Amino acid sequence: MNRFGTPCGRLSPKPANHPFIIDAWILLPDHLHCIWTLPAGDVDFATRWNLIKRRTSKRVKDGYFTPALMTAAKSSRRELTFWQRRYWEHRIRDEDDFKHHVEYIHYNPVKHGHGSAPSDWRYSSFHRYVENGIYPSGWGSGGPIRLPADIGHE
Repeated sequence: MNRFGTPCGRLSPKPANHPFIIDAWILLPDHLHCIWTLPAGDVDFATRWNLIKRRTSKRVKDGYFTPALMTAAKSSRRELTFWQRRYWEHRIRDEDDFKHHVEYIHYNPVKHGHGSAPSDWRYSSFHRYVENGIYPSGWGSGGPIRLPADIGHE
């Protein structure tokens, strides 16, 4: 359970170094979203993203490297073309904020035309939420979900 009482995911691959719990995630063809719980007092998202990007880049380099997208800036920073340089973080304020961001994440494949319901998209924590009884299997299939205006537009 995370701090909001929701059954959550597993620890990161190297929990002794930079632990975090994945509360929700979605991987789409051109971007991803995730919610993490970090240990109390730890706000080092940057190191975790750096490690994730570095390890992923090493594993997918041969299959996803696009020379035409390389720039002088990317070369000087030893970056590849798989990841964008920046990331965006938002501190979850309360239980409602957590719920709304999880819903935004799980509805994202529908928003981007990758299915008519969140259950259509395989690469998501949505299925874990259904297994844990948090969502019914048909959640989000009856048309667009309603979220506060600031969710997804931060």
